[in-house]
Amino acid sequence: MDCITLDHGSGGLAARELVQEVFLSRLNNPLLAPLEDSAVLPVAAGRLAFTTDSYVVDPLFFPGGDIGALAINGTVNDLAMRGATPLGLSLGLIIEEGLPLAVLERVADSLATAAKKAGVMVVTGDTKVVPRGAADKLFINTAGVGSIATGIEISPLQVQVGDGIILSGTMADHGITVLAERENLGFSDRLQSDTAALNRLVLSLLDCFPADIHALRDPTRGGVATTLCEIALAAGTSMEIKEEDIPLDRTVSTVCEILGIDPFFLANEGKCLLFVAPAVEAAVLAELYRHPEGERAKLIGRVTGHDAGRVVLHTVVGGQRLMTPLTGDPLPRIC
Repeated sequence: MDCITLDHGSGGLAARELVQEVFLSRLNNPLLAPLEDSAVLPVAAGRLAFTTDSYVVDPLFFPGGDIGALAINGTVNDLAMRGATPLGLSLGLIIEEGLPLAVLERVADSLATAAKKAGVMVVTGDTKVVPRGAADKLFINTAGVGSIATGIEISPLQVQVGDGIILSGTMADHGITVLAERENLGFSDRLQSDTAALNRLVLSLLDCFPADIHALRDPTRGGVATTLCEIALAAGTSMEIKEEDIPLDRTVSTVCEILGIDPFFLANEGKCLLFVAPAVEAAVLAELYRHPEGERAKLIGRVTGHDAGRVVLHTVVGGQRLMTPLTGDPLPRIC
């Protein structure tokens, strides 16, 4: 068997062999192994967080990652942004007839590697095969359940005037990398997606500062600018950020300038924005620097008032720019 056929979606022998040989062999754990219709998870103290997401990235593979790593990391990060510890993920795949088996196995390897690195189990899943032309190679849907410890309240509603705004690393890495790979722009050797799971980073911060980290958000689609505007609106606050303090890879900056793309609107897949009490800003940065995912973290601005949704960028040339959410979709299918 070299390619996926419609028989692999029939629910019969071929489908079971596909699940066992491609996925169970790589993702096996006591909760997944019975292949029941649903997984039974232990109930943890505190509260549960639940999230879902779908991944349709084009191309499937890009420097620094692929659709498999993206699916695991993105779902883990959505839980982490609420301060939740992942308990288990679901994995649903819509596979186009004719997809080479080697491609699916490569994605499965990546799924397993990312899950192991994040310390999370895929506990239930499903595969569907659709005829040629009914999908574009492979789509993945994931859902995640996590537990939030008592006393942890992470939400834009907790943001306060005076809070420092920290970005955990360079922005725009994922969006520009996928674009460059898709369009064969010739920068593949110098660009790399930042896709990474942030749950361990976040939980270490919450262990140290359980009451002083007020909000977290990973700036994915719409980038840093859109995310800041969304949080400012939800929190009923205004914010000011400094362009000179924004961490930005030099190659990313150069490519964005060549293409006329604003990096503030490009997606990240392994970074987060943190809103923290001013008294712990330095300590939070010091803790971030201890982790590979936070080595280039910077304090980029501050929550300044109650003008809901207003985000002002102080530019490097001494001017001011009112940040607005992304309109339109200049880079479709980047996650």
